[in-house]
Amino acid sequence: MTFTVDDAPWWTGAVVYQIYPRSFQDSDGDGIGDLRGVLQRVDHLADLGVDVVWFSPLYRSPQDDNGYDISDYQDVDPLFGTLEDLDAVVEALHDRGIKVVMDLVVNHTSDEHPWFVESRSSTDNPKRDWYWWRPARPGMQPGTPGAEPTNWASFFSGPTWEYDEATGEYYLHLFSRKQPDLNWENPEVRQAVYAMMRWWLDRGVDGFRMDVINLISKAVGPDGSLADGPATTGALGDGSGQYMHGPRLHEYLQEMHHEVFDGRRAGLLLVGETPGATVEDGALFTDPSRRELDMVFTFEHVGLDHGPGGKFDPRPLDLRDLKAVLGRWQAGLADVGWNALYWDNHDQPRIVSRFGDDGEYRRESATMLATVLHLHRGTPYVYQGEELGMTNAHLRSFDAYRDIESLRYVQETRALGHTSDDRLLAGLAAMSRDNARTPVQWDASPQAGFTTGEPWLPVNPNHRSVNAEAERADPRSVFHHYRRLIALRHDDATVRLGDFTMLLPEHPHVYAFTRELDGDALLVLGNFSGDEQRVDVDATWDGAEVVIGNVDDPAVPHGGLVRLAPWEGVVLRRVAGAATGG
Repeated sequence: MTFTVDDAPWWTGAVVYQIYPRSFQDSDGDGIGDLRGVLQRVDHLADLGVDVVWFSPLYRSPQDDNGYDISDYQDVDPLFGTLEDLDAVVEALHDRGIKVVMDLVVNHTSDEHPWFVESRSSTDNPKRDWYWWRPARPGMQPGTPGAEPTNWASFFSGPTWEYDEATGEYYLHLFSRKQPDLNWENPEVRQAVYAMMRWWLDRGVDGFRMDVINLISKAVGPDGSLADGPATTGALGDGSGQYMHGPRLHEYLQEMHHEVFDGRRAGLLLVGETPGATVEDGALFTDPSRRELDMVFTFEHVGLDHGPGGKFDPRPLDLRDLKAVLGRWQAGLADVGWNALYWDNHDQPRIVSRFGDDGEYRRESATMLATVLHLHRGTPYVYQGEELGMTNAHLRSFDAYRDIESLRYVQETRALGHTSDDRLLAGLAAMSRDNARTPVQWDASPQAGFTTGEPWLPVNPNHRSVNAEAERADPRSVFHHYRRLIALRHDDATVRLGDFTMLLPEHPHVYAFTRELDGDALLVLGNFSGDEQRVDVDATWDGAEVVIGNVDDPAVPHGGLVRLAPWEGVVLRRVAGAATGG
């Protein structure tokens, strides 16, 4: 189905802001962001104009993976405050018309969660089957290399199986060994998760962002076996075919919808993080008639600059690849489903350093990238600091990094002797998740206004010039450009719901497309280079009205020719009465 102006859900016109709590605002000087810190900054969010705040995990956690290892789903970690602090934040945001979405991490728990503590206590514990326990391979000594039940490689390096001496079996962890996977085959697990979700909705939250939700169903043989994946490096293999988009995934999501969301659906937002999802998968997840999710995060576009050695071996982006991927998702979900639009999040490096120019043209490239993204059809997500044009941290030593994925990559790569330390550091500087996790830069003071203490991760040195105080004072800033883009989505039905048509798919430097609805037409142009670009467009765009631009003299077509300044982004509206085309 295609949404119309009359029946479109509220979230088609919404913009979501992601808060990574430990890096947003510290209120007590311990160097870690917290909920009382968020309370100090709610007016920043209201001034920006966002409709939803999504919190990365706030739950009680040993913090092995910065909160994505949860030991109590129904409590707030003392690092961040209390449940009462969270209630106060939710109330303050609701008072400003901003909804609240919680991160839902239910593919796995912490190994310190009471469920897992029980599960590992004995082979006959009632919760043993709440997780994936398996014996060693037949004929092999438990605990020895290669004896793991399958050859699957973990997302965080090494095998996905951890030997537990107490019971002589292995448990599955697709991520850290301290993040054992829940067994969704067990209906008791599913009901416990649904009860927890209802508890949060009853407490006043407005939906969930579901972490790696497409991993919850594993391909299980009739005898309970799990199969090896194709070999990749050494003894390990790629098990993704056995756990990505598993055979019961859609059944579980539809059951979740029935058990949790029926009867309170209209005001909620349900978004799934779905690594490896295809356009066809996305259409299944987000088809309203299937009653699963509203939108999903796709990962194809953020893998385009990964080199032969993976994400820490980056290569320059080919813009034609980016247009092909995003254009395919726009076309594939045009008639059914919905896109989630993002450049940045807590797992990705800063987009202005990645696809833009974080030096001379930081403002121009940050605002161009924002313009191109926000004018696509879908719901845009803004990650904290993105609206300020925050850049990668350019950390220069291994000691400066905190991210478990980065540190384990260094350890494994050094052990294999595959590359030099200089090259390792270059890979981390470009792609480490810590680039997104440096504290938000509120002002030019010594710790950027984030804390009065020592921050858990170093503040980016460029905070003296790149900060919210400076951005708010400059009407041409990245911050005010984001404000204008968000207001445009709220006010303009063509931005929200218009048809998308890609133009110039083979141009190496210019991203161009149109949005059209009921005779209204917008042309979006973005120059992904530091050089002037000249492109031909249909002559019906001559003299078009500038809707929003990021340079002082925005490009307007004359004789079908447009001259785009370095890193220029502009949105044009065809003047009334012009011939159709383009």
